[in-house]
Amino acid sequence: MEMRMWLYMNNATPFSHNTIAIIWDFDKTLIAEYMQEPLFKKFGVNGIEFWQEVNKLESYYAQKGIRVNKDTIYLNHILTYVQEGIFKGLNNNMLSELGKELVFYPGLPEFFPHIKKQIETENKYKKFDIKLEHYIVSTGFSAMIRGSAINDYIEDVWGCEFIENAARPKFADAESGETALISQIGYAVDNTSKTRALFEINKGVNKHPSIDVNARMSEEYRRIPFQNMIYIADGPSDVPAFSIMKKSGGYTYAVYPPGSITALRQVDDLLRDGRINMYGEANYAKDSHTYLWLEERITRIADSIVAIKEQAIRSATSEAPKHII
Repeated sequence: MEMRMWLYMNNATPFSHNTIAIIWDFDKTLIAEYMQEPLFKKFGVNGIEFWQEVNKLESYYAQKGIRVNKDTIYLNHILTYVQEGIFKGLNNNMLSELGKELVFYPGLPEFFPHIKKQIETENKYKKFDIKLEHYIVSTGFSAMIRGSAINDYIEDVWGCEFIENAARPKFADAESGETALISQIGYAVDNTSKTRALFEINKGVNKHPSIDVNARMSEEYRRIPFQNMIYIADGPSDVPAFSIMKKSGGYTYAVYPPGSITALRQVDDLLRDGRINMYGEANYAKDSHTYLWLEERITRIADSIVAIKEQAIRSATSEAPKHII
């Protein structure tokens, strides 16, 4: 008998749906600049000029009849700078160390453990073992994110990964006598593939690799329902993820840099278009608008889990026998 039928007949599901997932973009959402800035500073590279070059790569390669992904072509340009000796000796360990230099918006990383503790120590939530998990989904470098001050508080990271000392044919002496140096792209996240990460979190692929994200899975069997998820990002490039999240019953929130009227107009357009539930300044300090909205929404999700669990208990329990008078 196949497992799904067994679960149905035994009134069992693989997950209890008691987990809340807060999913964060990184650049311009948690930090004010692009995470590559410490890398440029270390090697004396003009960041503006680097991104200007990257913006021209799509048309440059198009003239040669080559189609590229404009979201991730910058990774190839990073490798070109390594090969040219500009980013001399760049490896994943160096990226991790540079991650320590990233400066977060006000209230971070303190907000991460605070809101998690607030949910997980509340008695009415403890009764149903309700948990909160933080995830990062970014087109930036996983190594820098894991090296940053936020790493101790996140459950998992989806980001771009570099390979050092790539495997040779038949994997013969792949690392023998070589100095660690990034040479290939191992994993790339673009603005569209962020939606894949959302489904992997939803289905529990990161916790149970045997689950194929493309396999059909009924909603009741998924680890974290979309209605238990909040996606937080900074703007138009996150529209695919915003759309999937809202369409699937999750919640969306956009942030903008304090004092930027241009960025405010962008996120306001997203609200008017129905892409997001709310927006606010990228300020996570206690009692800020963003802090309060996230706290309220997370609490509301936790309360809804409690209500569903309590209703399930009532539905599964018959009335106790009474003495006949």
